[in-house]
Parts: sequence; structure tokens; C-alpha cells
Amino acid sequence: MSEQTPYERIGGEPVIQALVHRFYELMDTLPEARACRAIHPPSLETAEQRLFWYLTGWLGGPPMFVERRGPPMLRRRHLHAPIAGAEIEGWLLCFRQAWAEHVTDAALTAMVLPQIEGLAQHMRNREDG
Repeated sequence: MSEQTPYERIGGEPVIQALVHRFYELMDTLPEARACRAIHPPSLETAEQRLFWYLTGWLGGPPMFVERRGPPMLRRRHLHAPIAGAEIEGWLLCFRQAWAEHVTDAALTAMVLPQIEGLAQHMRNREDG
């Protein structure tokens, strides 16, 4: 029997869809995420779809993002948005909370969250202040 991918371990598409939807609900409502929300367009629909595609493939599911948009090159795709500490922390707050609400696998959480945190820090393109 082969080892399950993180995508399979969390429940696949429906769980990732719910997680991403919750993530953007939190971004839209948490005051601590205000700086992160401000660098997004008024409608989060496109961002939600793209994050769903990205996470699906990143977690070992179908490569939806690559099929539709090509290589992720996330930092390059986000250079237009000023990203510093407040934006990163707001994004991470929303992601951690949405993840905790939808993923119960502690070992998977211990593996994935540090990678997500590293990715979020990699997105920084300006200094604080």
C-alpha cells in the first residue's frame, strides 16, 4: 500500500475548498488581517480559486494551478503587491485558523505549517515601516 499524499490525508478537494473559502472569510473579517486584505482586489473570488488550485497541487492532488496558469512562481506573481510583516502575519493568521478548523491530522499539521510559514516569509518584497 502506498503512502497517502497530504491531499488525500486531509480529505481531498472538498476539504481544500472549504479551507480556502474559510481562509478568505477570515481575511475579510479579522481586523488583524486588514493589511493583507488591503493588498487584494475588492472581490476575493479569483484569489480564492487560484489558492484552491495551488494548494490542491502543492499538497499532492491534481496540478490544477500549473495546468491553468503555468509554473507557480509565487513571489514573482505577487511583486505588484507590497508585502511586509503585517501582510505576512495577517495571511498566516487566517491560514492557521482555517487549517485548524478543517484539518485534524496533527502529524500533517506539524509537517505542512512550517512549510507554509516559510513560503509566506518568502513572499516579503519590502521592509517593515
